[in-house]
Amino acid sequence: MRIRELLRGKGTAVATVPPDATVRDLLATLAEHNIGAVVVSADGATIAGIASERDVVRGLHEHGAGLLGRPVSEIMTAEVRTCDPGAAVDDLRRTMTEHRIRHLPVVEDGRLAGIVSIGDVVKSAIDELESEREYLVGYIQNAQ
Repeated sequence: MRIRELLRGKGTAVATVPPDATVRDLLATLAEHNIGAVVVSADGATIAGIASERDVVRGLHEHGAGLLGRPVSEIMTAEVRTCDPGAAVDDLRRTMTEHRIRHLPVVEDGRLAGIVSIGDVVKSAIDELESEREYLVGYIQNAQ
């Protein structure tokens, strides 16, 4: 399965915040969309970074509650791994596992085209296994 098929099922909407948004604004966006990370983008198309719940926790530990009024650009991960829609989901699963990444933006022609979470990747693996199981059960039942 390819990332584009995964995105067809889940959609291509990506929550973003600008780099100068406050950490408080970031938390509001995470809560509003019930998600664990947002892409940091000035224009909604290019990627300046990614900010996750982990980044907020680390920042609060280091700076205390004063962090909430600071810009997201201070806590975001600036070097963001991305993938393209033609990438194989199996390859993405390995990358996410090896590098302990839970959210990976999808980029097509230099523009943000979606985001994939580890949950999306696991769900696709479960769906694939379920399809294979159904096929095998049908095969066995028809062979008898």
